[in-house]
Amino acid sequence: MSFSFDPFPELQTSRLQLRSFSEEDYTQVFFLRSDKEVNKYIKRVYPKKIEEAIAFVNKVQSSMKNGENVNWAICQKEDPKMMGSICLWNFSSDHKTGEVGYDLHPDYQNMGYMNEAMKAVLKFGFQELQLDHIKAYTHHSNESSKKLLTNNGFVMLPDEKDEDNKDNIILSLSKHQVR
Repeated sequence: MSFSFDPFPELQTSRLQLRSFSEEDYTQVFFLRSDKEVNKYIKRVYPKKIEEAIAFVNKVQSSMKNGENVNWAICQKEDPKMMGSICLWNFSSDHKTGEVGYDLHPDYQNMGYMNEAMKAVLKFGFQELQLDHIKAYTHHSNESSKKLLTNNGFVMLPDEKDEDNKDNIILSLSKHQVR
């Protein structure tokens, strides 16, 4: 059993379109993965060249074809420019649990966009993919991310630890907890 994301599952909200990545997004992907403010709480190697962002997009799209993840570019309905991204990935072997990840350009933060995108992706994960749980990993000091998650019903899992980053906390949302 694996997921199929063909055709690509575009999502709409009142203000947003969540669509597949395109070549026009390479510069924005590079910015989102290399900007110090966006990545303040993320432990990863920053790309140094646009080619590394292109390689990342290609890797994501390849693994999406294998049902391993689904990544959306977040755009305003009236503007196709990518302002952030959100994904479901790291699915359990029984396909009952997945992980949500996200980033957003600083120019669009604190406007409710990520909350809107999160609600659409959670609905997709629980209704379309039939996940039982969605987890999120965030830095213990990332108050904006923690607020986003708790406002969407996620609860902290104090007994679970991120082996790759001791500064992260893990939160989870069960489909039975969805508001």
